[in-house]
Amino acid sequence: MAHLLGAEALHLEYPTRVIFDGVTVGINEGDRIGIVGRNGDGKSTLLSLLSGRIPPDSGRVTVRGGVRIGMLDQGDTTDPDLTVGRAIVGDRDEHEWAGDAKVRDVIRGLAGDLDWNARVGDLSGGQQRRVSLAHLLTDDHDVVFLDEPTNHLDVEGIAWLAEHLNRRWPRGAGGLVVVTHDRWFLDAVCTGMWEVHDRIIEPFEGGYAAYVLQRVERDRQASVVEQKRQNLMRKELAWLRRGAPARTSKPKFRIEVANQLIEDVPPVRNPVELQRMATARLGKDVVDLIDAGVAYSPEQQVLRDITWRIAPGERTGILGVNGAGKSTLLKLVSGELEPTSGRVKRGKTVKVATLSQRLTELDEHANERVREVIARLRTSYDAGGTEMTPAQMLERLGFTSAQLQTPVGDLSGGQRRRLQFLIVLLGEPNLLILDEPTNDLDTDMLAAMEDLLDSWPGTLIVVSHDRFLIERVTDQQYAVWHGGLRHLPGGIDEYLDLRARERDARGRAGMAGTADATSPLGAGGASPGDVRTSSRDGSASPAPTGSAATPALTGAERRALEKESSSIQRRLDRLAAAIAEVDDELAEGDQTDFEGLTALGDKRRELADEIEVLELRWLELAERLEA
Repeated sequence: MAHLLGAEALHLEYPTRVIFDGVTVGINEGDRIGIVGRNGDGKSTLLSLLSGRIPPDSGRVTVRGGVRIGMLDQGDTTDPDLTVGRAIVGDRDEHEWAGDAKVRDVIRGLAGDLDWNARVGDLSGGQQRRVSLAHLLTDDHDVVFLDEPTNHLDVEGIAWLAEHLNRRWPRGAGGLVVVTHDRWFLDAVCTGMWEVHDRIIEPFEGGYAAYVLQRVERDRQASVVEQKRQNLMRKELAWLRRGAPARTSKPKFRIEVANQLIEDVPPVRNPVELQRMATARLGKDVVDLIDAGVAYSPEQQVLRDITWRIAPGERTGILGVNGAGKSTLLKLVSGELEPTSGRVKRGKTVKVATLSQRLTELDEHANERVREVIARLRTSYDAGGTEMTPAQMLERLGFTSAQLQTPVGDLSGGQRRRLQFLIVLLGEPNLLILDEPTNDLDTDMLAAMEDLLDSWPGTLIVVSHDRFLIERVTDQQYAVWHGGLRHLPGGIDEYLDLRARERDARGRAGMAGTADATSPLGAGGASPGDVRTSSRDGSASPAPTGSAATPALTGAERRALEKESSSIQRRLDRLAAAIAEVDDELAEGDQTDFEGLTALGDKRRELADEIEVLELRWLELAERLEA
C-alpha cells in the first residue's frame, strides 16, 4: 500500500507532563483508523500533530508530495458571520458544486434541513457542527482527520456518516483517522485501532470489537494491578460475542480464542434477578401513560394518544429525530410536565432521578472537594449484592485517590460527568432517566458506566445517539414517531428502515421535487434538475414525474385521516405488545410440546402479517396528510 504520511520519534511535553515520547506511526492508502484512550491522554493532540496543526518538540511528521489533508476540530471554527451556503461550498459557483454527486450527497445528509441563507452564528450548536462537517466533506482530501464527528448527530445522522465514509474513497484508497467515543461508529467504519496510553500509541487490527478482544488477551497476561480493568473488558467482550457476534468478523485471528476467554463469564445482566429486585423496590406500579398528549398550542401538538405502561426493571431506549418530542416524553415520565390530554399515573414508591445533559447541578459544589461532596450522601452503596463505599464507586469510575481531594470546579468535563452520575446513583432512585449520558466520556468510562448499570436494580430509560450504548444497556427500544410512541421489535435497524421507508413514501408523493427557497436541494434534499429519491437499499432512483398534483384536503377529510392514523398507531402498539407476549410464551413454554409451539408460531405470523398491512396503510395516510 502506498504511504500517505508518517510520524517518526515524536516527542511532546507540557510543563507538567509528557504527552508522547518516541512515538512512530504511519498512515497508508486504505487505512481507516479509530483512536481510543482515556480523557486527557492525547487523542486530539495526536490528530493535531499528524495534521500539522502543532509541531512536536522533537521528531518529525512527513507527508507524501501532493497529499491533501482535511481536519474537523472538536471545537467549531467556522466564521459565525458566513451564511450556511458560503460556509459549506465557499466561493464555488452553483453549477460547479451542484453538478458533483458527492457534494449533493453531503449537503443532503447534513444540511438538507438548514436555511441556505441563514447566518452560521444564529444556528444551534448541533447545526453549526453539521455545517463544519459538511464543509470538510465537500472538499477532496486524501487524508481526513475527524475529532468527535458524531457529537450533536442523531442515530440516523451517524448511520449516514458511516455509510458516506465507507464509500467516500475507492477500496484501498484514501486515509481516515477518527477520534470518537461512539463504539458502534468505530466498528462500522474502522479497520484498525490505535490506543493512546502512557505516552505511547499501541496499534490493534480490526474495529472496536476486535480491539476489545486483543486488549483482553493483553490484559490477561498483565500484572495484578490491571486485574479490575481486565475483568471489565472481558465482560464487554462477552456481550459483544454473545449479543452481536458479527462484529468480530474483521480481525484475522482465531475466534476460538475469544470463546475460550469468555466461557466462564456470565451474561452481563441477570434479568430475572434484576426484575425481582426491581419489583421489591418499586412494587408492581411504576409509571403509566394513558392516552397522554401534550400540546403547547392548538397548532403545536407534540405528543398525542400515548399509552405506555412502564414495568419494574424495564430497560428502554428512546429514539427519534431532533424535535420529535423525546425530551417532552421524558418530562411526562419524570413528572416535570403534566399532560394536556389523557393522564399519567405514578406508583406511590417511585423515586425518579434524571442524568441530564447539563452539568449545572454541580455548580453549587464548585469549591468543595470531591470527597466532601460524596461523604454527605451515603456511606455505602449496594451494587449487585456487593456493598461498596462511595470512594470505591469513584474508583470504578476512574477516579484516583489524589483526585478525591480535587475541588469539583477543577475537574475536567469527563470527570464532572462521572461525578454527576455517581451522585445520581447514590440517591438510590428506582426509576433512572439518562438523557445523552455519553457526553464527555471516553470508551473506558462508558464501559465502566455500563458495568454499574448492569447491576442496578431499577427501571431505566435512555435517550442517546450512541447506538452501542442503547443496544448494550437496554432490552427494548421505542421511537417517538409522529407524536406517538412506537415499539421497535427490530431495534435501531428497524427504526432506520422505517425512516428510509418514510422518505421513500414522501418521494413517491412528489415531495422530493417541491422547491424550497431555504435549501439548495429542495424540500427532499435533491439538487435542482436532479430530483431523486433513496430506495431502501440506499441506491438512488429517479423520482416519479408527470403525476397529477394531489388535491388539497378539506378540514373534515384531514381530521378523518388523522383519526384513522392515530387508530392504526394504537393498534400497532397493541399488536407489538401481543407479539412480545407470544415471544415470552415461546421462550418459557414446554419445548417438547410441538403442537403448542406450532400454534404459537402460527399466531405470531398472523400478528406480523397484520402489522405489515397496517404499516402500509399508515404510510399511505402519511403521504396523504403530508402532501
